[in-house]
Amino acid sequence: MDLELNDEQQAFVQAARDFAQGELAPHAARWDADSVFPKEAFARAGELGFCSLYASEEIGGLGLPRLDATLVFEELAAVDPSTAAFLTIHNMATWMVGKWATPAVREAWGPDLAAGRKLASYCLTEPAAGSDAASLSTRAEKQGDVYVVNGAKAFISGGGDTDLLVLMARTGGAGAGGISTFAVPADLPGITYGRKEEKMGWNSQSTRPIMFENVKVPAEHLMGAEGEGFRIAMKGLDGGRINIGTCSVGAAQGALTAARDYMLERKQFDRKIATFQALQFKLADMATHVVAARQMVRLAACKLDGGSPDASTYCAMAKRLATDLGFQVCLDAQQIFGGYGYLKDYPLERLVRDTRVHQILEGTNEIMRVIIARQLLEKGTDPR
Repeated sequence: MDLELNDEQQAFVQAARDFAQGELAPHAARWDADSVFPKEAFARAGELGFCSLYASEEIGGLGLPRLDATLVFEELAAVDPSTAAFLTIHNMATWMVGKWATPAVREAWGPDLAAGRKLASYCLTEPAAGSDAASLSTRAEKQGDVYVVNGAKAFISGGGDTDLLVLMARTGGAGAGGISTFAVPADLPGITYGRKEEKMGWNSQSTRPIMFENVKVPAEHLMGAEGEGFRIAMKGLDGGRINIGTCSVGAAQGALTAARDYMLERKQFDRKIATFQALQFKLADMATHVVAARQMVRLAACKLDGGSPDASTYCAMAKRLATDLGFQVCLDAQQIFGGYGYLKDYPLERLVRDTRVHQILEGTNEIMRVIIARQLLEKGTDPR
């Protein structure tokens, strides 16, 4: 892994930074306060390729390595973690369509998803199946040339505002081997959406439960083969864990920069607070945590790009480390701001709220520890 970015990667970073400052920064606080799902911003992101960074070129994606995608997501999350996080979810779903959907579905949906003209949600979690995702109960019964879907999903990002649902449902027996994946148009008869959840953060992306009652999904919308759905879902989540770790790194970098600038401006006891060693030490630790988390995420991305057999473990490590450290950096930055950090006039309170959920979604950090420990104890391998 080359620790220095090449010219092309630097160009991606600059393009993402310009987009974040021009399209996200002026509106992020309002989107958060008013719970606005900014479809226009997603469409403009699509014009730059940010809706399909690592999706296949066959459907109009950029086909970038996961490492390069992290560079873009980090810059967006430094300004608006909530909006950036939904873009990562859409990227994941779009990549899955490009990789596993049938040719007919790829042709019908891929280009619009890649361009951000249409948006996608990832539907795995259920009211009674969170960390134990393999126990999901939503069922898809094959009846002729359709699958009839019944069940419910919970905590679906973009639910009710997106056009396509990448849905995991049970087509066989109990356990992971009985699960299949479908590309489901979000407006099919029988699909209903619950109320928009009122959340601590992530307010620029809607979150709703989704109910399926005798929903007829054309058989050609099966992704991969029957019984492969859980494997497909987990392949998606490997990249999703890198993505959400990257969003934590970005938010932490934004918080670190804000804290540094504030320390250089704020005076107490007739001196700038940047001269206080206690705060200097805090800032130094924050910077170290950001760099450590960033390098862990990029290492995991390189493992995934290279098809390493232990890539899933490294994705779990990266997600665990980056989301824990990223949240702590945001908290520390808020502390440096003092009372001002608690006000909505400043970005710190929003960064704190938006990064808290990163330790829960895409697999809780406790589940990440299970994955890592299993690799060490059951497979007897060492991370090197």
